[in-house]
Amino acid sequence: MRLRSDFWVSAWLRRCAGENLPAALRKRGAAEAGAIFVKVDRLDGTAALYGPAPASETSEAGVERLWTRLHREPFIASVLAEERLRREKGFDPDIWIVEIEDRQGRSFLDLVKETPQTPLFPGASPR
Repeated sequence: MRLRSDFWVSAWLRRCAGENLPAALRKRGAAEAGAIFVKVDRLDGTAALYGPAPASETSEAGVERLWTRLHREPFIASVLAEERLRREKGFDPDIWIVEIEDRQGRSFLDLVKETPQTPLFPGASPR
């Protein structure tokens, strides 16, 4: 059984607080199973955006959720991440959006192994 989205978000926010990093819930979604998106703002105009990994990805034992970066580059312009979040909200109003501010770009997420893929932001550049 998968952990409810509201419990996962609460635990992730506590984890960020334990690292002394500001993190906030920007949009509350469906408590039981709303998709969660995580924005990591590096405070320099760039960010990373993470979303749920495809269901076909497998995780190690004990990993509750797997995540994937939603762009090819390590970081993109923050405005591009915001545009993607706007599109996601339009598609699914039950999503969760959480954000962390970390100059190092840490997310504290269990990420899928990166493989070459078509960027989800065609033509996106870091700035």
